[in-house]
Order: sequence, then structure tokens, then C-alpha cells
Amino acid sequence: MAIKVVGLTGGIGSGKSAAASRFAELGIAVIDTDQISHQLTGIAGAAIPAIHDTFGSQLINAEGALDRQAMRQLVFADAAARQRLEAILHPMIRQHSTHLLQQAQGPYAILVVPLLFETGHYLAMTSRTLLVDCSEAQQLARVMQRNQLSADAVRAIMATQLSRQQRCTLADDIIANNDTLAALRQQVDAKHRDYVATLANRPLQGSDEPSRRADVP
Repeated sequence: MAIKVVGLTGGIGSGKSAAASRFAELGIAVIDTDQISHQLTGIAGAAIPAIHDTFGSQLINAEGALDRQAMRQLVFADAAARQRLEAILHPMIRQHSTHLLQQAQGPYAILVVPLLFETGHYLAMTSRTLLVDCSEAQQLARVMQRNQLSADAVRAIMATQLSRQQRCTLADDIIANNDTLAALRQQVDAKHRDYVATLANRPLQGSDEPSRRADVP
């Protein structure tokens, strides 16, 4: 693909969506894999027939969309079920993401992938990786308030992701989101200026430039 890609990631509750929204306000194409997943599993979504065939009608709600709460409970309790769901969704999400990136215009594009480092599937597409980071206490408080989940439920989700230290070690660039929304937006603006100035002169990942992410799990 011709456009340079910044892979945006962060733990649950870190503020990825707020950062992505600011990049979009600045005129940057934002492709969000979570949004694509929701479209694929929404009413009459492209993934619904395969999910129905694999898991049965009890995982499809009355409107014909994925019953997200029921599926969440299933995959957290059953690793094999999680793998079956991922086998359905991940190839479709990557295909849609690639298509949208091929259509994107501008100095660069943002690809939002919550588990960017955990899966490694999208790293070859990226020229830079940008982590939105915050304390684990902030993550816990934000997700409990936003999703009305218990502390134990949030910790269970966090346990499926890399640790904060691991993400910080792997990321090329980091935005700290322990302060106000205004502070986050200022940092996004600064990164935007930097990317506009530098990415146009960087070779694409997969060219003669050696990848230093080959050992990422």
C-alpha cells in the first residue's frame, strides 16, 4: 500500500478512541479494527452466518446481530471458543482494514488495533507504532465507569493483554493519558506534526529497511 500507516494501540481504557478521534479531526484517515468488528457482527453483518454455523442461534440476538454479552462470557470461559471466533473474525477484519488503507489518502493513516502487539498480525503494515498509555489504576476506573463492569471483570480483561511495561517497551512512540482530554489532544497534535514532517521520507515497512519488530509475539 502506498500510504504510510501508524498503528495506534493501548490497553483497555487507555484512551485510544479519544486519540483516534483527534487524529480524524486533523484530517487523517482512521481505520479502527474494533469498529470493523462491530460492523461484521452487527445486524446482517458479514460474519453472522459463520458465527451462527459455528456457535448456534443462542449467540445471535433477536435482531440478527451477535449477542455480545453472551459471546464475551463464552470466550472468557473457553479458550477454544475464543480461537474459533478469532478464526472467523480476524481474516475478515484484516481484509477490510487492508481495503480501507488502500483507499486512504493523506500524509499517513491511523490503524487502531487494541491487540496490536499481542497478535502481531498488523505490524507488517505499519511504519510506526503509537501507544496511548495510562496507569493501570486509570484503566480500571475508566472501564468500570464506562462499561459498568466490576473490578474483577476489568482485571480479567486486562490479564488477556500485555502488561503496561511490555507495551511501552515495544512501542515506537508513546502518548501519556493520565491527565485531561485537552492534554491528550495536545499530544496528538504534536505527534501529527511530527508524522507529517517525517513519514513522507521513511521507506515503507517491507522494503529494504530491516524490520526491528520481527521478534514481536
